[in-house]
Amino acid sequence: MFSLTGGTELAISAREMLKMEHTMIIAGQLIDIHNRKIYPAQINIKGELIDRIDQVNKAQGHYILPGLIDAHIHIESSMCTPGAFAAAAVSRGTTSVVSDPHEIANVLGIDGVKFMISDAQKVPLKFWFGAPSCVPATSFESSGAVIDHNDIEKLMEMPQIKYLAEVMNFPGVVYDDPEIHYKIKIAKSHGKPVDGHAPGLSGNDLKKYVAAGISTDHECSTMEEALEKISLGMKILIREGSAARNLNELKDLIRIHPDMVMLCSDDLHPEMLAERHINKLVARIIADGYDLFDVLRCCTVNPAKHYDLKSGLLIPGQPADFIIVNDPAEMTVLETWIEGRKVFDRGKVLFNYKNNEAINNFNCSPVSEEDIRIKRAGNKMRVIEAFDGELLTKEITVNCPPGKNIKPDIRNDILKIVVKDRYRDSPPSAGFIKGFGLRKGAFAGSVAHDSHNIISIGTNDIDIVNAINEIIKLKGGLSVTDGENMSSLPLPVAGIMSDQPVNRVAENYQELSHKVKSMGCRMSAPFMTLSFMALLVIPELKLSDQGLFDGRRFCLVDMFIS
Repeated sequence: MFSLTGGTELAISAREMLKMEHTMIIAGQLIDIHNRKIYPAQINIKGELIDRIDQVNKAQGHYILPGLIDAHIHIESSMCTPGAFAAAAVSRGTTSVVSDPHEIANVLGIDGVKFMISDAQKVPLKFWFGAPSCVPATSFESSGAVIDHNDIEKLMEMPQIKYLAEVMNFPGVVYDDPEIHYKIKIAKSHGKPVDGHAPGLSGNDLKKYVAAGISTDHECSTMEEALEKISLGMKILIREGSAARNLNELKDLIRIHPDMVMLCSDDLHPEMLAERHINKLVARIIADGYDLFDVLRCCTVNPAKHYDLKSGLLIPGQPADFIIVNDPAEMTVLETWIEGRKVFDRGKVLFNYKNNEAINNFNCSPVSEEDIRIKRAGNKMRVIEAFDGELLTKEITVNCPPGKNIKPDIRNDILKIVVKDRYRDSPPSAGFIKGFGLRKGAFAGSVAHDSHNIISIGTNDIDIVNAINEIIKLKGGLSVTDGENMSSLPLPVAGIMSDQPVNRVAENYQELSHKVKSMGCRMSAPFMTLSFMALLVIPELKLSDQGLFDGRRFCLVDMFIS
């Protein structure tokens, strides 16, 4: 015990004392983003903080730069818990992530958010969480939980919550829905920023959306859209993930508006996380001739300042979060340091992770072929058209084939898509989709943004039912059947995450993906693209457990037109 003035006693742990006494000097070529210089320097670390930075005459050839920040990611999309994610991310030079936990919130509500925070505290990687603003994303789907404005108030009082997460209900903002406006007001009253999600929104509707206090957007797919949003003061998060990739289209923003741009993954599946994170985006952009300091600013200083993070700055008085790389043009990470502690060293992660006990919400019973039959009710029908690497879909109209029951048309790539509410025993909804190219079998998953019901695409009802029922048996996961054999990946944590290491999950996931592709699927990431076919807030046409949804008119629509 140490006695303070007035007789107050403060217990200081041995670990805390070690941090207080710990001093260290790291030398190398410093990439000084603030002064736009590279020079030999010594970083003097005292405890968790940078005490001072001294320029020296000579230092080793490796480069020191701020730890990288992913400005918007759903950890759940890696299909791994935060702790397992961290072990992979630090090897890529990531020291902080701005994480929106709305995937698990749709399953378990506030308890899901608390699970993510608790699990994240077991590892040194810095997770900065948002309060999910739209749970459920719409009223046209069945979720496992609801987060209302009272819940937002509770979350905003937590120090781990740094912002109001993406406001996907942009029609609610534009047309004055009181609940979403109240949530925005609560965030502003706590002095915390509000993230946006407004694909294609422009003109007066966009002006009203921004005027409500929404400060970012990660859904831009064209320069025209991004520039309009920047002109209104929005910051653009350039997304390069597993399903949506907008870097090539938007990277020129870094040249003309480097202070208004951040880099993010949004959704990053395990096989991609096992290979790269923000570090390889940096190398790719630099290789294209963009200014080193501007590029690094987008994944360090900009997110740190926007979200008020104690990370990414590499200046005295701030946490000693930095990385050492061989060459900024390659961004191969040699060492990663977080709060003065080396957490990754030349291929080896220097911390252990013990997972939390799994939590879940999975209550439905198996389905039958009769449950997913589609009876003809017109001469034409709406079909979802999906595209590789895109979240956006199109609505197309096709003539109905003859017969009482409408079946998939494999030759013309018109496959059946089914969504089943996993939280209760309500009937599944079914429709048709084009673009996947499957020639046989079916595949399914309980990763289906944002409510995470069970979604399946297949060439026939028997295989679709079998794939769905495998997910129900596992109480969450991915499955694929070729008509004879069933393969699956269990996801026991909320039905959307595994408690296994990233590399193991990635290997199993890739095996399933290869099997789907061997059955004819043309999508580069079949399960990732499948997971977004129920995301109603991305136009044009999607399917929820309640039916076909038109994201332009924001309403359910009939499958049959006439």
